[in-house]
Amino acid sequence: MSYEAFLGGAFLVLLACSFMCMYRAAAGPTAPDRTVAIDILGTVIVAFCVLLSLYTRKDFYLNVAISWALLSFVGTIALAKYLEGKHFDE
Repeated sequence: MSYEAFLGGAFLVLLACSFMCMYRAAAGPTAPDRTVAIDILGTVIVAFCVLLSLYTRKDFYLNVAISWALLSFVGTIALAKYLEGKHFDE
């Protein structure tokens, strides 16, 4: 299997995963289900950035992936605290 075919297959798998996450975020029965779907979607976007970096051979996309992962983590923690009913200083 060639390198480009592997990247194309991985891209299609991640695309399917992103659609499943968007469906769960829209139709999730509870707020924690939606939160987990949004968190997984952030992870999928990081994987897209890594694949794009491998395909174009530019490391700029890795910087975007690291930044997106950090922002996704902080956003998930903030949303989890909000759903628990706590303030940000607790």
